[in-house]
Amino acid sequence: MSVNPELVGQEFPPTAPYLVGREKVREFARAVFATDPQHTDPAAAQALGYPDVVAPPTFAMVVQDLTLQQLLAAPGSGIVLERLVHAEQRFRYSRSIVAGDALTGRLAVTGIRAFGKGTMVTSEAEITDDTGAHVVTATSVLLVGEDAA
Repeated sequence: MSVNPELVGQEFPPTAPYLVGREKVREFARAVFATDPQHTDPAAAQALGYPDVVAPPTFAMVVQDLTLQQLLAAPGSGIVLERLVHAEQRFRYSRSIVAGDALTGRLAVTGIRAFGKGTMVTSEAEITDDTGAHVVTATSVLLVGEDAA
């Protein structure tokens, strides 16, 4: 089965709010070797004008993953996890993510195109805070290999 071209333009419901915890930010910072004190020390973050620790830029992937799970579970999508490679990732920020944020993501499929023996699926997750203000747009390109049959 190939990727369903009718996915283009499809939007998924907003995710449940994800509460960004201080310890989650610290754990993520350690995992990605983000050693700036603003990622682990509330006082260092506050000295920079933030209310709490600041998540490394790629932390947005935690929320985006919740939206991508909707896409991967969509019936009739033609996207098979076993043939999937995460090919590209971009982030466009309005402001940094900080501990205490309650973030909601909403995914839209923005493009599908053939690529060799596969299909590239581009999606954008608009991530907003609890006031509805834009925080970050996370763009992913997934490469889905074709069925060998």
